[in-house]
Amino acid sequence: MIGYVTLGAADFGASLTFYDAVLAVLGAERSFADADSGWAGWTGAGGVKLFICKPFDGNPPSVGNGTMVALSCADDDMVRRAHAAALATGGREEGGPGVREAYGPDFFVAYVRDPFGNKLSYVHDRSAG
Repeated sequence: MIGYVTLGAADFGASLTFYDAVLAVLGAERSFADADSGWAGWTGAGGVKLFICKPFDGNPPSVGNGTMVALSCADDDMVRRAHAAALATGGREEGGPGVREAYGPDFFVAYVRDPFGNKLSYVHDRSAG
């Protein structure tokens, strides 16, 4: 169960553009944005939150090798639309929409990197309904 996810953002404006587009597809709404502090947040289904920020330690944000945030989608079409929104707003392809047999025949997913290298997946587990 995810309570919230925080991702470092080197460019606040580009991050807002990217996450506004992608998270709107997933039904999440931006709850706040403060350019002065470099923080913004979105809230999705079940109250799960995603935040972007400048790291507290003052160092540049970096991407963790092997770190990925999986965002749940209601159906295969939502996976496709989130993937398309990501690519249209500066995301980088990491694996287009489709079933990943290695995870079973019901695992429909797409992978992207946001404009700053954070890896995201958009996943629909067909077996969950």
